[in-house]
Amino acid sequence: MNNCNIGAALHKAAAERKDAVALVTGKNGKYQQWTFQEVLANSNRYANTLQKKGVQRGDRVMLMVRPSMEFICLTYALFQLGAVVILIDPGMGYKNLLLCIGSVQPKVLIAIPQVHLFSRLFRKPFVTVERRFCVGTPLLGLCGTSMQGAACKAGTDFTAVSTQEDELAAIIFTTGSTGPPKGVQYTHGIFYHQLQQIRNYYGIGPDDVDQPGFPLFALFATALGAAAVIPDMDPTRPAEVDPAKFIRSIQDKQVSYSFGSPAIWNVVSRYCIDQHITLPVRKVLMAGAPVSGELIERMQRIMPEDGEVYTPYGATESLPSTSITGREILEETWAQTRIGKGTCVGRPLPGMRVKIIKPVDNPLADWNEVEVLSNGNIGEIVVKGPVVTQAYDHNEEETRMAKIPDAEGGGLWHRMGDMGYLDEQGRLWFCGRKAHRILTEDGPMYTICCEAIFNEHPEVFRSALVGLGEPGKQQPVLTVELYAKKPEDEKRLCAELQQLARSNPLTSSIEIFMIFSVFPVDIRHNAKIFREKLAVWVQQRMECRQGL
Repeated sequence: MNNCNIGAALHKAAAERKDAVALVTGKNGKYQQWTFQEVLANSNRYANTLQKKGVQRGDRVMLMVRPSMEFICLTYALFQLGAVVILIDPGMGYKNLLLCIGSVQPKVLIAIPQVHLFSRLFRKPFVTVERRFCVGTPLLGLCGTSMQGAACKAGTDFTAVSTQEDELAAIIFTTGSTGPPKGVQYTHGIFYHQLQQIRNYYGIGPDDVDQPGFPLFALFATALGAAAVIPDMDPTRPAEVDPAKFIRSIQDKQVSYSFGSPAIWNVVSRYCIDQHITLPVRKVLMAGAPVSGELIERMQRIMPEDGEVYTPYGATESLPSTSITGREILEETWAQTRIGKGTCVGRPLPGMRVKIIKPVDNPLADWNEVEVLSNGNIGEIVVKGPVVTQAYDHNEEETRMAKIPDAEGGGLWHRMGDMGYLDEQGRLWFCGRKAHRILTEDGPMYTICCEAIFNEHPEVFRSALVGLGEPGKQQPVLTVELYAKKPEDEKRLCAELQQLARSNPLTSSIEIFMIFSVFPVDIRHNAKIFREKLAVWVQQRMECRQGL
């Protein structure tokens, strides 16, 4: 393989696209934009500045900068240097944030002034930081070198280091939907193969304009020679997106594709239908949680006739692994989803392999210890291929638990932590997280399958099945979040939910129903339900009912 450094991809794009628009930011219809040559020049200035100040290949650099031109150009600069970029969602809460920072042991901190102040107040996790750079106006000399000030004086020529496929490029943290967030080691090879999949499978290239709901995907767009529009929104709160602002930049810049959480498009699609707006977007990729048929139907109403929705399946450790179009979902699989068969997430992408294995709770030292299940049988989903990461950072125990070495076939299989099955067409059906199974005396109950029965109720926005008691003897409890947040008649609603439960053998054993005004969800997609937190709420409410 030639140089797989994603920083080198920017050089190639700038040579081919030169004065074409690469990056757009803006608020209230007022935009700033940069050409590919300008993005490269800014990235090179940052790379020269950082190198002059002592940042070296292999240094761990924590980047905590808002979505902006600076974020994109600094990320490219760090890749060009061969430094390791550390990306953490700031909305994960102070406790998790401090634990994650301490675990990766950053040597360099590039951040906005507020983060530098935070690091002075909570010193222990930042004890390994030797060099500081500030993006923005420094506070009282606490922030180190001003990045913009120093870069103004730097040269615009820089050659990206040539990296090996297995060389560490970044550490990206999981959402922590089933436990503390884990740092996933991304090599340059992983990024390279992700770029190839986005280019070849989804057909993204120089003729496209991207508006990503997740900032890092602006990097992929520009590396592929496409323009990227950074939307006016808080990426840590996608469900709170202002649809008018999100739509305005799509229309003004004629955005052709977008990757984002279903939470974004749930809000935007409803707004578009209410306002009779059709968008120019021809490709929408949604990931982070199961995508409903109703949302796909709304998307089809606001997109061009030849537009398409894609719902790739994967995880931070392997993205994307499978994919399916919205048309195939509506025409072939959605009716099955509605009666509890799970959510179809499509076929493996080129180069990817998917197997279903008998679930076990212990590490698997080699693939020969695995029992592979036949089509139609629900088990643990495992994947293998060029975008599968190899390890968690400084976490050998979790790495052993999640990775299965394949001595005979080569490489590693990643345990997705999900339950599902393969159908006769080779499509993967997602049934829920392994950790979220309700283990009753009569056998396991799978969240996604059971919840689909109740999501049919017109007042239910979403539902979540949780279990009370010890595994093997758990009692299922069905919780719902309503569109109206508060029911007009709670007793009537619970009776109707009970009737739905009895209509399907999957859910007939559910006898306890609870209504919550809002579910706890992950901070990256605002779509994954934190069922562990919800189970605690349920337990507390049960104790109150029993007068404990």
